[in-house]
Amino acid sequence: MIIQLKNGATKDQYNKITKELINKGYEIKDVSSDQVIVFGVIGDTAALDERDMYAYEGVFKVTRIQTPFKKASRSFKKDDTVIDLGDNVKIGGGHFQMMAGPCSVETEPLLIETAKAVKEGGGTILRGGAFKPRTSPYSFQGHGLEGLKMLRRVANQFDLKVVSEIMASDDLPHFESYVDIIQVGARNMQNFQLLKALGQSRKPILLKRGLSATIEEWLMSAEYIMAGGNESVILCERGIRTFEKYTRNTLDISSVLAVRELSHLPVIIDPSHAAGKYSMIEDLSLASVAVGADGLIVEIHPQPEIAYSDGAQSLKLDKYLSMMDKIHQLKALMERIRK
Repeated sequence: MIIQLKNGATKDQYNKITKELINKGYEIKDVSSDQVIVFGVIGDTAALDERDMYAYEGVFKVTRIQTPFKKASRSFKKDDTVIDLGDNVKIGGGHFQMMAGPCSVETEPLLIETAKAVKEGGGTILRGGAFKPRTSPYSFQGHGLEGLKMLRRVANQFDLKVVSEIMASDDLPHFESYVDIIQVGARNMQNFQLLKALGQSRKPILLKRGLSATIEEWLMSAEYIMAGGNESVILCERGIRTFEKYTRNTLDISSVLAVRELSHLPVIIDPSHAAGKYSMIEDLSLASVAVGADGLIVEIHPQPEIAYSDGAQSLKLDKYLSMMDKIHQLKALMERIRK
């Protein structure tokens, strides 16, 4: 619920309204400007009748936010959220970042070779799986904590940030120590206990869309994290499950536009998991830039043929560098067009 006070409303009137709402268990988010006094009422406002709010002196307008996600809603916060990772690496609000690396952290020499290419191509964030959720229990499950440490060591050599996927809240202390962005995979998008734990973290969270999740369900998962106090959430569209079998998933590129209308959170695209085919990654990446995504996360590998996982959807390093040249050109063109 959003409450706007009349022009000339007094501080005493503001204090009386907000104090009584706080006493009822609601959180107040003040978003006032020099011209208008506006604040949000956060919590389960279903029992709060907006018509009753007009009984308070000074109230001009009461707007109930219809969406079930409050903190993630564009109605509540007009300006784009910008995630600042430090060292001038920002995501959202016009800041585009490339995240790239292998599906799984394998060996340190291979990771060094990959990180060097990530940097050379203009990427700023090294991705890699240390704890791997796999469909088959017999597939490679990752190196765990040692994988995180390897990611950190290698990323530091090339002044890169690190993003990696968390599987269980018990591992959160390790992720707090070694990564810059904690990724929540598609399978865990509605693991609400994990989301609540991440709400207590101060690390940015990269939240992937679930295999069959609607955009509203995706944003509600973001709300779980934000309700816990962590408002640094990056959304990631990675393809959804449809009846089509030619590609691994179906990339819902329109979700970028939908999220921009519904939410202030940055949204990036993962073309690798969407297509499952390396031959499609470049064109899907370029389309993502054109539609206005805040970044990309792609899988690359020096030798995809011998990768421990997801080799079929991993770009070779020279293909990645070639793609990045085109992305930089397209980004510059799109910036001119949008001015």
